[in-house]
Amino acid sequence: DMTMDMGGAGVVTGVMRALAGRSAKANVVGLVGLVENMPSGNAVRPGDVVTSMKGDTVEVINTDAEGRLVLADVLWYAQQTYKPCAVIDLATLTGAAIIALGHENAAALSNDDALCEAVLRAARTEGEGLWRLPLGKGYAKALKSRIADVKNVGGRPAGTITAAEFLHRFIEDGTPWVHLDIAGMASVKAESVHAPEGASGWGVLTLDRLVRDRFEEG
Repeated sequence: DMTMDMGGAGVVTGVMRALAGRSAKANVVGLVGLVENMPSGNAVRPGDVVTSMKGDTVEVINTDAEGRLVLADVLWYAQQTYKPCAVIDLATLTGAAIIALGHENAAALSNDDALCEAVLRAARTEGEGLWRLPLGKGYAKALKSRIADVKNVGGRPAGTITAAEFLHRFIEDGTPWVHLDIAGMASVKAESVHAPEGASGWGVLTLDRLVRDRFEEG
């Protein structure tokens, strides 16, 4: 059901509404990458090389890994435009996250231990399952391309991690960043304590709590 594959954008919208609703005393910018992925005569093909907003060239190995191309540009735009002190992104990015963690936990990947621990703590406080996975140069090597700066997928092993490493390329040095892969958590097949059947809104509570505890003034 691809109607739930905009879960990350939905959560960002929900977080911004929650912060505005309680007049949160924090400077928070919410960005969503809104695109329509439709076949046409101009569709991207396997083997194509595209250029990101950053300027990196990307070899398209799998056209189904299109979301990370959009997200990479959103991340780069956010940093160039707003110069944030921290960046957090959410996406229903990989089926590999469901294979690894099922529907009990989202995956967190980060270049900053302090920020990631704050996100994990907020998730624990709000009862939203979240588990940290590693990053590393060994995983990033899986994205090496012979004809471009990077491939858009790294193969079957560690798919959630290599997807995060792809995004990591678009995070500027010194910018704390957490990537949340919510593929297994964006929708639920049965009612839970947090949501009815369907879209769960996973992450709204966690990020609202994070802003309260770490970024809000006063």
